[in-house]
Amino acid sequence: MSVPFLEVVRNAGRRRILYLPHALDAMNSPAELITTEEVRQAIFHGQIIEDYPEDVRGHSCLVLGTGNRQRPVHVVCSPKDGFLAIITVYVPDERRWQADWKTRKV
Repeated sequence: MSVPFLEVVRNAGRRRILYLPHALDAMNSPAELITTEEVRQAIFHGQIIEDYPEDVRGHSCLVLGTGNRQRPVHVVCSPKDGFLAIITVYVPDERRWQADWKTRKV
């Protein structure tokens, strides 16, 4: 029986989380200031809203979670052997996302 991909992501995150440089840059941008706790909250309590099984970096996904002050946080991540790679993190822009933060505007 196959393990749901969200569980694969969470299991990798329980082992270790590795923030790639792009993710750290995005998290530390003055407009975002996203904490590692917000990323963990998204990973362990959020939901996958987009799945990228053919990503050149390996199977990855976009997770929607809730951060500080109840703001939405998007995390693009990819489980690896022994760790979860955080590719990028951002607060979704209302000009690009529907009010549910799950659906891209066309």
